[in-house]
Amino acid sequence: MWIYEKKLQIPVRVSGPNPRLAKEVLTQYGGPEGELSASLRYLNMRYSMPTSRAKAVLTDIGTEELAHMEIVGTVVYKLLEGASIEAIKAAGLDGHYATHDSALFWSDPNGVPWTAAYVSATGDPVADLHENLAAEQKARAVYENLICLSDDPCVTDVLRYLREREVVHFQRFGETLMQVQECMSQKRFY
Repeated sequence: MWIYEKKLQIPVRVSGPNPRLAKEVLTQYGGPEGELSASLRYLNMRYSMPTSRAKAVLTDIGTEELAHMEIVGTVVYKLLEGASIEAIKAAGLDGHYATHDSALFWSDPNGVPWTAAYVSATGDPVADLHENLAAEQKARAVYENLICLSDDPCVTDVLRYLREREVVHFQRFGETLMQVQECMSQKRFY
């Protein structure tokens, strides 16, 4: 069970409307390496983990990824808030605007909707934990790319925070993988 605190993990500020940056950051909302994919992947995989510790780690990180989705959504929304139609068109978000106005939708920057095909689960704890390690590295790389693209220092600070959380998640999954492999290599006595 979760307890929801009605505050973001990190305050989100933006320097002003910036539809171009909003479009780029949108990838971490509904893109293949985004927070929605990560949260659903981990919360689903926890059921096939062989130890309560591994289940707890996937629950913890999956829940935190939901919080990150909230942060990313807030960034995108604030970057679109007050933007002119001309700026939205110039950023290539006119299709998004036509369908959703400034509401968020799970898609990548090109308007490709999120799909469950982004999420994998095999039921093999070792394979799934390797998948999670790769997912965290890909998300970290995307955040690094977004940091390079950002021209808003306030947004850059948030992106740096989220990138560092991906590093922490990678480390926790690495520790969990070792623990699960140790558990699975023990002899079973009936």
